[in-house]
Amino acid sequence: MLVGYARVSTQDQNLDLQRDALTKAGCERLFEEKKSGKAGTKRPAFEAALAFLRPEDVLVVWKLDRLGRSLVEMMRTIDGLRRQDVHFRSLTEQFDSDTAHGRFALQVHGAMAEYFLDLNRERTLEGLKAALARGRKGGRPKALSEADLEVGRALLAAGNISVAEIAKRLGVSRFTFYSYFPQARARSQAAARKG
Repeated sequence: MLVGYARVSTQDQNLDLQRDALTKAGCERLFEEKKSGKAGTKRPAFEAALAFLRPEDVLVVWKLDRLGRSLVEMMRTIDGLRRQDVHFRSLTEQFDSDTAHGRFALQVHGAMAEYFLDLNRERTLEGLKAALARGRKGGRPKALSEADLEVGRALLAAGNISVAEIAKRLGVSRFTFYSYFPQARARSQAAARKG
């Protein structure tokens, strides 16, 4: 049985193009959803499609990237299907795991994905080493400078200005302010319980 899976990333996008292509390809059952393909995003219709598949079925997508954003993740999915004796077909790229050419193309695609992932990881590590040698550390810059922290401490000690107002004056959210001044959160919660 040909089982189609269609996905668009946002609610405003339309599934018609994919639905029409999958129906034309002969899919007897369609699973559809409007969800991001980012790694780690829950995709209930995709999970339902995988659970529905039986040996000798074919999972059909309009385009390879409908399986997810990461090529490594896509290749894992395709390999998992293969181990369950389920075939895979992508209409746009004309990948078909039933054919020698399709299997070869998928393996080349997977090898390229892994190569570029490793290359990117190596570049990132080299960049971090070079920055560290120059005295810079990775990560986001701090939201509050030492001078901002002193102002925040003084305003908190004065006790006549709310945390929301102090955070606004320092140009940060209350959440960010509390990450620098956890004692202020405890004090606010205690005051809220009393009042």
